[in-house]
Amino acid sequence: MGDLWAQQKADRLAQAKPLADRMRPTTLDEVVGQAHVLGPGTLLHRMITADRMGSILLWGPPGTGKTTIAALVAKHTGRTFVSTNASMIGVREIRDVIDQSCRRIQEGGTGTILFLDEIHRFARNQQDVLLGDVERGVLTLIGATTENPWYAVNSALASRSTVFQLESLSEDDIITLLQRALETDALVRARKPRVSDDALATWATRCDGDARRALNALEVAVLGHSSDEPLVIGVDEAAQSIQAKALRYDRAGDAHYDHISALIKAIRGSDPDAAIHWLAVMLSSGEDPRFICRRLAILASEDIGLASPQAIQMAAAAWMVTERIGMPECQLTLSELVLYLATCPKSNASAQAIWQAMADVREERSISVPDALRSGHDPTHDASGDCYVNPHHDPESAESQDYLGEAKVYYRPGTEGFETEISRRLQEDRPDDSA
Repeated sequence: MGDLWAQQKADRLAQAKPLADRMRPTTLDEVVGQAHVLGPGTLLHRMITADRMGSILLWGPPGTGKTTIAALVAKHTGRTFVSTNASMIGVREIRDVIDQSCRRIQEGGTGTILFLDEIHRFARNQQDVLLGDVERGVLTLIGATTENPWYAVNSALASRSTVFQLESLSEDDIITLLQRALETDALVRARKPRVSDDALATWATRCDGDARRALNALEVAVLGHSSDEPLVIGVDEAAQSIQAKALRYDRAGDAHYDHISALIKAIRGSDPDAAIHWLAVMLSSGEDPRFICRRLAILASEDIGLASPQAIQMAAAAWMVTERIGMPECQLTLSELVLYLATCPKSNASAQAIWQAMADVREERSISVPDALRSGHDPTHDASGDCYVNPHHDPESAESQDYLGEAKVYYRPGTEGFETEISRRLQEDRPDDSA
């Protein structure tokens, strides 16, 4: 005899779930956002509808639907779905899942989809256990990660999987999900909340593209009121219900490199406001300010160079001050440096000069030092000093002296900042250099 209270128990368990879980899509058509991955005609959509699923890796920020997509794949393909966090499963459990999947296939059934959330936390030896069975199709792996899988996942496993990159949801997508929850979730509707458009916009902006955070904030705002008073949610209530976002920043992962790249490119593009923003993100996230100093010193030489020779001096001084005083005070020093570098004239002519010279040295035949430039102490070249013209003694004759042995032009000064003066100085020495 079945449990007479089974449905009631199931309903209570469902009500205990957070709103974000209660609002999980049950069909592909209900998924909001990620049209570039799940839209009609896309590779993943075709794989699901044709039931030709291979192993996949879902890469994207939190709250973008990685777990939802994995569950929908299992539902649409009719496969057994095993979901776990990569940090909570061991080699023995993996082998059990593989054995069960193999047995089902041998008995004429469907295989198993193993969903591993945070697969970047999966130990290498655990990943190796999966390789052979994933390749043979005994097990379908769906891994979810916020880190670049080409760095964070075993390269052999990544190469056997199709990688799909998910994007943060747009504000319009978030508002759509919030409105759907207000209209369809039984617990929310029971409170009959009146939510202003400005409140929806507040959640959509502050959740930073994370649907889970937005829905959790809506639930907090709704359930945080006593049942005997009208429930009106405006901007203030919405702002109070959503926690300050945790910056998506991993000093050992993609964010570390993405943010310094954004900072460097903003400075290179002479946008001081963008540069200061990325500096603030990095410092607020606990980035080592000495790492920032190192990269800014490189930028001062590579992207500014002789267009503003003071840039490297500023970078060196800021680095020294940062080493001595540390955070939080060094944020002032770094702000000054970033603003200075962003507003400097830009030139990579000096960088191009050494890059081209290094390439020539590596790839072309060696150039012998001209006799006139050789050391007078070299006993095999007794006359080396006889043909050398010292510019201090005879400036005019020294101008025509060959200092390389071949005609080469490595340094081509730009037209910004101090390099205009350098161009003027070189004009007489390179009258025929059209470059």
